[in-house]
Amino acid sequence: MEPEEMGINPDFLKPYSPKDNEADIYKKWDESGYFNPDVCVEKGVTAPDAPTFSIVLPPPNVTGVLHMGHAAMLAVEDLLVRYHRLTGKRTLWIPGTDSAAIATQSKVEGIIYKEEKKSRHDIGREELLRRVNEFAEESKDTIIGQVRAMGSSLDWSRYAYTLDDKRYRAVMEAFVRMYEAGLIYRGERIVNWDPKGQTTISDDEIVYEERKEKFYYLKYGPFTIGTVRPETKFGDKYVVMHPNDARYKEYEHGQKIELEWINDPITATVIKDEAIDMEFGTGVMTITPWHDATDFDIANRHGLDKEQVIDERGLLLPIAGEFAGQHISKAREAIIEKLRGKGLVEREEEYTHNVATAERTGCVIEPQIKAQWFIAVNKKVKFPDGREMTLKERMREAVEGGEVAIAPDRFNKTYYHWIDNLRDWNISRQIWFGHRVPAWFRGDEVKVQIECPGEGWEQDPDTLDTWFSSGLWTFSTLGWPEETADLKTYHPTSVLETGYDILFFWVARMILMSTFLLGEVPFKNVYLHGLVRDAKGRKMSKSLGNIIDPLDMIGKYGADATRLSLIVGAAPGNDVPLSEDKIRGYKNFANKLWNISRFVLSNTVGVNLAAKAKLSPRDQEILDGFYVVANEVASDIEKFSLYLAAEKAYHYVWDELAAKILEESKPILNGDDEEAKIARQQVLRECLVGSLKTLHPFMPFVTEAVWQRLPSEMKESEFLMIGSWPKVND
Repeated sequence: MEPEEMGINPDFLKPYSPKDNEADIYKKWDESGYFNPDVCVEKGVTAPDAPTFSIVLPPPNVTGVLHMGHAAMLAVEDLLVRYHRLTGKRTLWIPGTDSAAIATQSKVEGIIYKEEKKSRHDIGREELLRRVNEFAEESKDTIIGQVRAMGSSLDWSRYAYTLDDKRYRAVMEAFVRMYEAGLIYRGERIVNWDPKGQTTISDDEIVYEERKEKFYYLKYGPFTIGTVRPETKFGDKYVVMHPNDARYKEYEHGQKIELEWINDPITATVIKDEAIDMEFGTGVMTITPWHDATDFDIANRHGLDKEQVIDERGLLLPIAGEFAGQHISKAREAIIEKLRGKGLVEREEEYTHNVATAERTGCVIEPQIKAQWFIAVNKKVKFPDGREMTLKERMREAVEGGEVAIAPDRFNKTYYHWIDNLRDWNISRQIWFGHRVPAWFRGDEVKVQIECPGEGWEQDPDTLDTWFSSGLWTFSTLGWPEETADLKTYHPTSVLETGYDILFFWVARMILMSTFLLGEVPFKNVYLHGLVRDAKGRKMSKSLGNIIDPLDMIGKYGADATRLSLIVGAAPGNDVPLSEDKIRGYKNFANKLWNISRFVLSNTVGVNLAAKAKLSPRDQEILDGFYVVANEVASDIEKFSLYLAAEKAYHYVWDELAAKILEESKPILNGDDEEAKIARQQVLRECLVGSLKTLHPFMPFVTEAVWQRLPSEMKESEFLMIGSWPKVND
């Protein structure tokens, strides 16, 4: 007999091919409209009053390429979305991309300079923005295509971009409201300046690199001070010590001391301040208030002068005398030579310390005092519920009070520590690509509003930190500031899933924005996945040659194998060891499932599912065993123990269904006891259909491929993705 005559799809006669199935299946899913919960309600798949499950995709950088970190994120989120859709919830997963303003503009500026030897100032703001937007649009299609390749069941009809018109309106509204509430202010404060990117960046966009440098002990009058940055010391005219340091009790606060310094003799002033660490170095230090945050705070407490020594390009200013105009990195040794010549270098030693660099450009940060826009985190303000508290207090309360649960909860302590040490958030950037600050100047007058106040007013040239717009993401994607049906239905969102490395500068800022602007938390749960590392636990890098490209793996082994390899063994908050062998193993599992399906179908042709056969105790035991596993998988997913859920679903199919149940069924299926045979056939079909459902969140393509080839009487829905989670007596 031909396969068709036997009631089996002939595709089962050859091995399962991800390459031949995945793109076609995704296209059918997408065209069906079932990624959209509204369509599911309209077509009767989901009840109109069903509970909701909603999640926003952490928007990938439009200029980026899908890496294993993204792939892990997509695997986890799609798993949650597909599971909750199968349980009958109105399930919404919102897609979007991020402008990544600093990185994107920097990349385009680099291209322009390489090809035309021109800077952004040569071509002007309007032309630069035209080119950046063009570049971002082309890149956006690439990253979206890669997200689709992972099988992500996102509602593309609700796609959002951090710089589109709807998000622009939300960002402007948020800024104006926060300004009017007194939370946003403009002031001269010390900020992180990136000399290469020519912009300020937030504390969270700093990458600390361990470096070995010379630590110099210099004679400063009767004192010895230590520094790794002698090039900043030209303006140092205050020497600071702890008021309780017995070594310096003879010196009084405010005392003047004449001493020889780098270029000329100077008059130094003694300052006593409790911020000094008596155990570090000699317990005494000079301060550079313009170029160091701690020194800036000390200067503010005592009303001290602040003098700029280094300009925005990293060049020394006239205060440096003969060294003026030199770059700080080149001037350092020459300055030390001069100090040696004056007998002011006591000794030097090797020193290993962390140096602040800009995440996007890699340039060493040069703190500067600049007029910038800030969000005040320590100012009491009235929240929508009428209570008065600071943003820091509200952010802490959201987690302490249980409104937001972080998994794993060990990160609560890290979250609190970060909030307790949070400084006012610098939200302005000196780049052109991004949401422009809605502030207008005319002489000394300032107006904050969205539209130009009239003739003679000039808009602030700065743009807003990307994290400002990203902080609104859970509700700006749902239509805020409009009171939309989506906002009422799906906010707060159910879960925010992201890597533990951005717990603070995104998760915390979203809580900050949502609690103040909406009066509610942005999400009820935070699930933190770990970083993907190689099989030896090393970070993936070009230099080590150990990068595993998810698109290559999808091409070789399929999206299902790639996804499952990122879930199994990945406890929340723990790094994930990954090797190509691991991914290859799960491709074998996909083919195993395909073969199991062929066996069950070929041995159950013509079974009447409507007429339930009398089950033997062993038949009932098999069914009961399956439903125990299905319930455990569901329970583990609900508790965010996703790796346990994946392992149970996998091991049931491989070790129980294939290795035991099918083997013990063969003599029954080939025997003469028709009643026993029919009963076992029904049991096998029920176990197969149930297994497809429990595996679907983890391996959506192969399970859907089998589903599409099942006889119609075995399935209750057109697509497995809109089926129902297995329950007894389904």
